[in-house]
Amino acid sequence: MVEEQNIYEVAITRMPGVGAQLTRQLVSYCGSPKAVFEAPPARLQKIPGVGPKLIQSIKENARATLLQAEEWVKRAEEEEVQLLFYTSPRFPDRLKQTPDAPTLLYFRGNANLNQRRIISMVGTRQITTYGQTVTERIVEELKPYSAMIVSGLAYGVDVVAHRAALQAGLPTIGVMASGPETIYPAVHRKYAERMLTQGGLITENPFGTKPDAPRFPARNRIIAGMSDCTIVVEAAMKSGTLITADIAHSYDKEVMAVPGNITSPVSEGTNHLIKSLKAVAYTSVQDLVELLNWDLEDEAAAKKKTSAFDPTEFNEDELKVLQVLQQSREEHMDNLSWKAQVPISLLASVLLGLEFKGMVKALPGKRFMLL
Repeated sequence: MVEEQNIYEVAITRMPGVGAQLTRQLVSYCGSPKAVFEAPPARLQKIPGVGPKLIQSIKENARATLLQAEEWVKRAEEEEVQLLFYTSPRFPDRLKQTPDAPTLLYFRGNANLNQRRIISMVGTRQITTYGQTVTERIVEELKPYSAMIVSGLAYGVDVVAHRAALQAGLPTIGVMASGPETIYPAVHRKYAERMLTQGGLITENPFGTKPDAPRFPARNRIIAGMSDCTIVVEAAMKSGTLITADIAHSYDKEVMAVPGNITSPVSEGTNHLIKSLKAVAYTSVQDLVELLNWDLEDEAAAKKKTSAFDPTEFNEDELKVLQVLQQSREEHMDNLSWKAQVPISLLASVLLGLEFKGMVKALPGKRFMLL
């Protein structure tokens, strides 16, 4: 059954002149994508960034856009593609926090995109024997931590990471630069099909989109935004891999790089990231565990302190924050504000008070975890 809500969600992302930021603005003011299409011009004109030309475009293109959206929603249903609008609880929370996040994702698979631990792995297409060995070792070392592996399904480091995750029994996500029906490169189809039952494939591009060169840098921001940390295995000095690392850095995400032979061209990029302090050196999984405080998380979980506090010792806002963290263990500050319904201007002092009481701990990247 085609859901009307999905039709309007797809349609607003395909409306001419309406980008991701303006989509959020329109939905925020009107309440839903459907309400945007039904809003009278006088109401739309009150929204910041919306002028007469855009209003005219929305009204003139509404019918054609909705008809096309209905066809895509039908096709998504037939091909078992999940349509994840940014307001969906299944949309990746980590990605949602980035400033240039897509507003709609096309997803095939069975993975929880908000899994507790998610690591992105990227690197050169011209992977060396050393790079392959290290990639496989990193994935194997992540097995006890039940991490999900995200990469781009490309030649080299990407496909080695996906393949290693499948062998280790870890969920793995391939982020594509094409439409949801196109596996690129086609030679990786056998891995992609296995990933549908042990992870999945995700893209921001609608049906019919070809994997053109400009779409790969855009794809890289999703790889960086979906995870807690991006690990660069091998990369030349001038490569798209370093763009992914820069994007992750700009998102306040952790970046790690594998040190390499100083005579190897595909280690120049990783060595440069470490030397310029844009990445932490990865020599063993313990480096990652300590960087992301996984050891502290596990220690806290072992103590089973999730319900061991007296509600009378906390004020109303503190209890709201604690209740959210009881469910997720860890949250980004912006997400915590939204879920707990505590204004961001007040949340900083609430969190500080909870830190003094020994209830929460601040993590890198404006994230907080329950102790």
